[in-house]
Amino acid sequence: MNDICMRFEFREIRQDEAEYAAQIEEICFPPNEACSRKMMLERVKTAPELFLVAVEKHTGEIAGFLNGLSTDEEKFRDEFFTDAGLYDPKGKNVLLLGLDVLPGYRRQGLAREIVSQYICREKARGREKLLLTCLEAKVEMYKKFGFHDEGISDSSWGGEQWHEMTCSLQ
Repeated sequence: MNDICMRFEFREIRQDEAEYAAQIEEICFPPNEACSRKMMLERVKTAPELFLVAVEKHTGEIAGFLNGLSTDEEKFRDEFFTDAGLYDPKGKNVLLLGLDVLPGYRRQGLAREIVSQYICREKARGREKLLLTCLEAKVEMYKKFGFHDEGISDSSWGGEQWHEMTCSLQ
């Protein structure tokens, strides 16, 4: 077991952690890109099984998380950021909506471990593909995590130009 796995517990989010997840989102993303508090609470309520939180064992603090919504859709669209009703529990794909790691926990391999565990978990659940959008500066990081750059996304969330990235789970 690696040091990250010794230090952190990885699990689904609990309903009583929704408010804290919204606070983490505000810290990790600029206002134009961040999920709103209302939407984060809705995501936690609707699809808690599609959150993977990293909780520091010593302090009990959530250090980071990855969240998404499952769907049969094959392309990212901005509505997934604002409408948890697009969630299909049986969806073959997961659109990843945010990888959040608090500043004090960055550059330690935590994001890589969260993504790695998420990939393994969703593969075991029979999902076919993970999709995400990221800024140009994060493309290489996601490639190292096993994602393929599909080019410029149709998404213009937050007024930004995004790359669409996919990870096949088959």
